Amino acid sequence: MKFGVQHPNFSYDGQGQKMIDTLTILANTGERLGFDSFWVMDHFHQIEMVGRQEEPMLEGWTTISVLAAATSKIRLGTLVTGNIYRHPSVLAKIAATLDVLSRGRLILGIGAGWNELESRAYGTPFPSTRERLERLDEAVQLIKKMWTEERANFSGKYYKLENAFCNPKPVQKPYPMILIGGSGEKHLLRTVAKYGDACNLFGSPETVKRKLAILREHCRAVGRDYDSILKTKLTRVLIGEDDGMIKDTVERMEKTVPPGMLKEAMIYGTPEQVSDQVAQFSGVGVEYLITSYSGERELPSLKLFGEKVLPAF
Repeated sequence: MKFGVQHPNFSYDGQGQKMIDTLTILANTGERLGFDSFWVMDHFHQIEMVGRQEEPMLEGWTTISVLAAATSKIRLGTLVTGNIYRHPSVLAKIAATLDVLSRGRLILGIGAGWNELESRAYGTPFPSTRERLERLDEAVQLIKKMWTEERANFSGKYYKLENAFCNPKPVQKPYPMILIGGSGEKHLLRTVAKYGDACNLFGSPETVKRKLAILREHCRAVGRDYDSILKTKLTRVLIGEDDGMIKDTVERMEKTVPPGMLKEAMIYGTPEQVSDQVAQFSGVGVEYLITSYSGERELPSLKLFGEKVLPAF
């Protein structure tokens, strides 16, 4: 199993130019400890599950571009880019540029987009769920064409290309990994089966196991090798050496969320307990775990996970 680290909260990174110092320390710490990737969200407002809308939120692609220069080995990505925020041909060009300038370290995370409140605030169109999923299906096809064909042409329901050049091409061949995020069972997982190199799922081991069984069926239906798709999972991690402190924290959190929700959203405990939970995800088919940590304890938690959990896998 490989591991990534996601940084979803910029509220603890200091103000102004201090933020790049904090982010550089985090990304380089992850790199030193053996994490394979560093991710940020692609949002313009903070999302409700993490904090208040008005809290700091750096633009994702700019952020990982700067971190490409501040790191040397760790792979970089957005978890995940909302397709509705940028025309996919422009996104393909941005991503190809980043892959070249990072010496081949991009993972393209992409999804249909879901935040209607954010779209309304920024004045970006927010189509129906079905249309957003159809647009994502076309976008992934279009991006691959931009990355692999000298003159890209595409004619879909929503997007069209006519002799579009994307030079230079990405460094990675045949192209950077495309990770499709989301858990929609009927349409999104079918897009993963048709075009994705990786999927990113949410939920407990039981939930992920069920989603992967659905993905396997989609692969069978479209003639795709299920094993050729990397199965990734995003989870929040609460980790500490003090078992009593962890239990007290979890008890407080359980009072604020529906019953059973914590198990769907996070793993928690001492390093030994967290390792056992990671093993459960490995047992249901997860091959790549992307972890995030509480903002005020992000760096020490990252170090503890990297030193005590990651080496076992």
